[in-house]
Amino acid sequence: MYNLEEFMAGLERRNPAEPEFIQAAKEVIESIIDVVNENPAYVHAKILERITEPDRIFTFKVEWEDDNGDVNVNRGYRVQFNNALGPYKGGIRFHASVTLGSLKFLGFEQTFKNSLTTLPLGGGKGGSDFNPRGKSNNEILRFCRSFMTELQKYIGPQTDVPAGDIGVGAREVGYMYGQYKRLRDENTGVLTGKGRAWGGSVIRPEATGFGSMYFANEMVKAHNDTFEGKRISVSGFGNVAWGAVMKASQLGAKVVTISGPDGYIYDEEGVGTPEKWAYMVELRTSNNDVVAPYAKKFNAKFVPNKKPWEVAVDMAFPCAIQNELNLEDAKQLVENGVSYVVETSNMGCTADAVNYFLGKKIPFGPGKAANAGGVAVSGLEMSQNAMKLSWSEEEVDAKLHIIMSSIHEACVKHGTSPDGYIHYVRGANIAGFKKVADAMLDQGY
Repeated sequence: MYNLEEFMAGLERRNPAEPEFIQAAKEVIESIIDVVNENPAYVHAKILERITEPDRIFTFKVEWEDDNGDVNVNRGYRVQFNNALGPYKGGIRFHASVTLGSLKFLGFEQTFKNSLTTLPLGGGKGGSDFNPRGKSNNEILRFCRSFMTELQKYIGPQTDVPAGDIGVGAREVGYMYGQYKRLRDENTGVLTGKGRAWGGSVIRPEATGFGSMYFANEMVKAHNDTFEGKRISVSGFGNVAWGAVMKASQLGAKVVTISGPDGYIYDEEGVGTPEKWAYMVELRTSNNDVVAPYAKKFNAKFVPNKKPWEVAVDMAFPCAIQNELNLEDAKQLVENGVSYVVETSNMGCTADAVNYFLGKKIPFGPGKAANAGGVAVSGLEMSQNAMKLSWSEEEVDAKLHIIMSSIHEACVKHGTSPDGYIHYVRGANIAGFKKVADAMLDQGY
């Protein structure tokens, strides 16, 4: 039998100075420990020890030359966390904040997220502390080639299929895929998020945001509510926020905020027109990493150096980065009458913020469930590559909608409390865990 405090103490001893990984692990273990203790097979097979330990971790040096002819050195990683359900699948993140601990957290989360999609995918994550902001196109090209020269040794279409993430869009995926093909002499679709002309899937850039809104729409329906007319706060202005803003508007809601490192935009008219969506794309490709120009262009309000959670809304969607919404933000949202909170970034809320929402019985969609749309469409891209065909936008969108609805159903099945409150965190964790754990048992050890 497992004791939560003893298990977490041991996990912290084995993983020092990795607070994000410990935070993610604790959230899952708290939800599933009773399920594990009730199943002697899980206890005997040491499932908790095995599921919190990555299968393997690769760390490598990335040397590249900048435009001044100077040599730079970054660190690259690939964490292959668990492949019980299929090949490792998870993004590559290029950002100065990347550490081994952050990638272990993301790979751990990815394992359960991928399980929830119903697709045969394991969990992994990779990246580098290289920051593409301010770099020239040629510098990014040289870095991507050097990074893939090492990474290609450990990946393959039946082994590990990376995708994009923060700092890695279609351009970076293209550069890495080109280097993979040169070195391996094969065209197997080993990366997802590729360009449409060479194996990519429609709606992949929008998929995480689209999927989050489909999940949220199921949430409001489960509470005899409607998406129509809801005021929504979104953080971020990258691909995820862009997809979320578009789909929320199409579903009849009004998005009134987006944000960046410089502050947030409050647009009372709503970020709800194709012109505004196109400008979000222009902002994020400008290399300035700021949202302030939006206010001037569309006569909106810019609030510098603050987060959007002080705005009174019906629904809040953190879409930027982990732990972006803290306890004080949560209290402000609840005080202003928020009805739903849906993590659209990975672990977008701190643990105490999540517990506050749950304590107040606010329906709360965790990232591993709500933001699974991105990896779902990546999985669909893998299927299209394997079959050497391309589905239409309508086909991919319909499949995404079905996947997100099935994830919501799994959360409701495993997370509905005796008082009727749907504990989406518990439901997502139990549903994702059981599928992975049962596969591990079936395959032996």
